[in-house]
Amino acid sequence: MQADRYSRLVGWLKVLLPLTALGLLSTLFLISKAIDTETAIPFADKEIQDRLRSQQVTGPIYYSVTADGDQIAFAAETLTTPEGKTGANEALDVEIAMDLSSGSKVIVTSQRGFLDIEKDFADLFGDVTIDTSTGYHIKSDRLTALMSTLDIVSPGPVQADGPFGTLDAGTMSLKNVNAGSGAQLLFTNGVKLVYLPKQHNE
Repeated sequence: MQADRYSRLVGWLKVLLPLTALGLLSTLFLISKAIDTETAIPFADKEIQDRLRSQQVTGPIYYSVTADGDQIAFAAETLTTPEGKTGANEALDVEIAMDLSSGSKVIVTSQRGFLDIEKDFADLFGDVTIDTSTGYHIKSDRLTALMSTLDIVSPGPVQADGPFGTLDAGTMSLKNVNAGSGAQLLFTNGVKLVYLPKQHNE
């Protein structure tokens, strides 16, 4: 009697277990089909396409040291390669930090710029400012700079505040005029200086 019951139980299990397994598999299949693959990862396709098209790099930093020992660091929030162009990279929120061999420090910032690493050239524009540890604050619409040598030029008008007062000039440059002489800040082309002597408290 017990042997018959055991045989019938084994027989039923042979039928029920495969059916249960098939039911579970079909349920998993239905659940997986119910997932909306287009909305599971929003903006993923667009982001991938944009990166493939523009070759975007976030937070790049480039370092160089000139022959006179000036240390230059170029940083940006993002750096992209425009579609169809090679060599030229568009940079946003640019900062160039310079530790000069003389001991002075210079910080250049701009909203946008173009960087050509192969040509060692940067072209900055959009609210360009220059701040020096010697007390100068200079504003310009555009600035060009070489990456591995200290050669910064504002080809257009600049406005400057300094220890002496205020200054307007048609052009400005920051460079080592003579090897080993240290960096010089030069204002040229129609310089207008308003001297503001320091007030001495008696």
